[in-house]
Amino acid sequence: MKKSEIFTINKNTETYSFNSFHEFSDQSIGNALSVCNIKGKKPLIVCIGSDLVLGDSLGPLVGTMLVKKNAPAYIYGTLNSPITAKEIFCAKTYLKVLHPDSFMIAIDAAVGNSEDIGLIKVSDKGLKPGLGVDKNLGVIGDCSVIGVVAGKSLQNYNLFNLTRLNLIYKMAEKISSGIEKFLTAFFAKNKITA
Repeated sequence: MKKSEIFTINKNTETYSFNSFHEFSDQSIGNALSVCNIKGKKPLIVCIGSDLVLGDSLGPLVGTMLVKKNAPAYIYGTLNSPITAKEIFCAKTYLKVLHPDSFMIAIDAAVGNSEDIGLIKVSDKGLKPGLGVDKNLGVIGDCSVIGVVAGKSLQNYNLFNLTRLNLIYKMAEKISSGIEKFLTAFFAKNKITA
């Protein structure tokens, strides 16, 4: 994908892809999240990953940025209190009981084709954390935001350690800004409080 393109749409699966280096990708991420939340449910943000592996820190970094911005939603998974792939089953069960009528947005890092590195993908389906390191942990979320931080290889875990901090940080800024724009529009439209 060229750095000048904002996004592409896969119409079969309702997945929107955005270039993290494009100036307006955060607004586009916010718009895509609005499209995914067609029932207008109150948003809940679940940021998955680990602060122990640079490439896997995207989710907790997004969560931390949203907390620092005082985003008007429940946010789970930060650098101080990450939700790792091992905790997905318990977290999913707990959050469904605690927030049964919420629109759960799951955020995680991913591996992909080398030409997709730097893309942020928003899908109207949940995500399966751990697939990049060959784990089958089930699906979490009603909608997902993934950032492609490394290329696929036989040693994906090693690539997560070689990911550039600048890329992770830039993607986290765009994702958190896009979520913030989505939340602002959601609460303005629905005239409810967080």
